[in-house]
Amino acid sequence: MISQRAVEAIETSDTDELLRVVDGYCASAGWDELVEMRARCQEAVTRGKQLWGVDEHIRYRLALEAPGSYAGPVVAEGAARFALGPLPEVAASTKTWPDLEPYLGHGPERATFAGERAVRGESDVDPLADLPRQIQVWEPSYCLATYKSDKVEAPSPKPPNTSTVDLGDGPEIVDDHDSEGALADLVQAWTTESNGRCQTATVQGSAPDSVRALGLSRAKMVQLQTDEAFAWMAWAGASGGAHGRRRGAAAGRYGAWWVVAMLSDLDWPPNPDEIAEAVSRLRFFWFDDEAPVTGWSLTLAIDDPDSGLAWAISAVDSAD
Repeated sequence: MISQRAVEAIETSDTDELLRVVDGYCASAGWDELVEMRARCQEAVTRGKQLWGVDEHIRYRLALEAPGSYAGPVVAEGAARFALGPLPEVAASTKTWPDLEPYLGHGPERATFAGERAVRGESDVDPLADLPRQIQVWEPSYCLATYKSDKVEAPSPKPPNTSTVDLGDGPEIVDDHDSEGALADLVQAWTTESNGRCQTATVQGSAPDSVRALGLSRAKMVQLQTDEAFAWMAWAGASGGAHGRRRGAAAGRYGAWWVVAMLSDLDWPPNPDEIAEAVSRLRFFWFDDEAPVTGWSLTLAIDDPDSGLAWAISAVDSAD
């Protein structure tokens, strides 16, 4: 039974007081009280009280902090529009597959939770849609979000040191809508839900030629290892940028594999051996235009010595 303090706060729509009550129940592991409090908030919403935000916050806290028997049902409800991240990822940050699996049912959230646990190195999960459950030897330790009661921390990989290169001039532009679309998809949340902008290019030539095709007259570049490039692509694919909805680490990994499949003209779902062969052939580069970097940034150039094609993406987002 929830406290009289909570009942009164619901009736007066005192959201600040309700959030303090939620903090107290979480600290004391009062999960049954939180479930009841959430139900009362939902009932109050039907009477015109603006408590949907408290309802969403309770759901988020249950996914993050409660045992699987409480977290699983709220994750399985579907998307949480105003949570700090997708609830399967929120739960996966603190719970294992055995913790949550019995309480997830068979909806898409179960599959997403499996993907999130796989990204964290747990391979004994349900089969994933299209991708292998086991992280491949050439994949990185993916950048993972850290969720807290009131915020999420999801830093990017560390930008590498670069040096000036000759970009040449007049690269031969090539139409490759599928490959450029896959690259742009990595930052779709930045460009459609936030302030971000994205530019892509495909050329006949090398990675510096593709950067030149973006309109840069000079740049600094450095070649990345495969795992470094995948870490950057997956981080961008997971991120919501400044104001967009975060998509989660599992979605980021999927997006990075999709890019390699499109650049290499591979069938989908991909054969892991074919992807491994492709990434051993492709060359990945980080570049910058020597301007200060603020906010969210993804600047990659990729070339394929076998096909003679090269691709580049320059995407940025900011809170302003």
